[in-house]
Amino acid sequence: MTHEMVSALRPLLAAEASAEAHATGTEQSDLEQAVWLRLLERLDSDGPPADPQGWLRRAVRSEARRARRTARREQPYGSEPADPDGPGPEQRALTADSRRALHDAVRRLPGRCPRLMAALLSPQDLTYREIAGELGISQGSLGPERSRCLGCLRRLLAPVVAARGPRG
Repeated sequence: MTHEMVSALRPLLAAEASAEAHATGTEQSDLEQAVWLRLLERLDSDGPPADPQGWLRRAVRSEARRARRTARREQPYGSEPADPDGPGPEQRALTADSRRALHDAVRRLPGRCPRLMAALLSPQDLTYREIAGELGISQGSLGPERSRCLGCLRRLLAPVVAARGPRG
């Protein structure tokens, strides 16, 4: 592509892209860039167009139509995918790792503790009455049993928690 052709087409492309950009909902610079790319591809395969100004006008309109079709097909996210107020990917990975370590420790607990702790950690948010019925124990013994299980869980998790602390 010669510098003369670029210099001659630049103002026309800016004017055409400016006229089409608003109707397509795209940025003028995006339309310009797409047309410059099409021109480079054309120069590489077929050489320069016989009527550069006419080709440029048609290319701008073609890119504007493509942008409108794309905009009609695109669906917005229900929420912002990269929520700056929410936890980032690193924090979500650390949280998932902590949750896995907790559930692994719960499975290693003795006696009825794994079932009791699984019921307490259940997303169904079971009541003490429901948990006691599920485990086949009295509701009054659930509190002391829970305390004993939590003590065991603390001892199992102590090395994991200590290993994750800051090092000096």
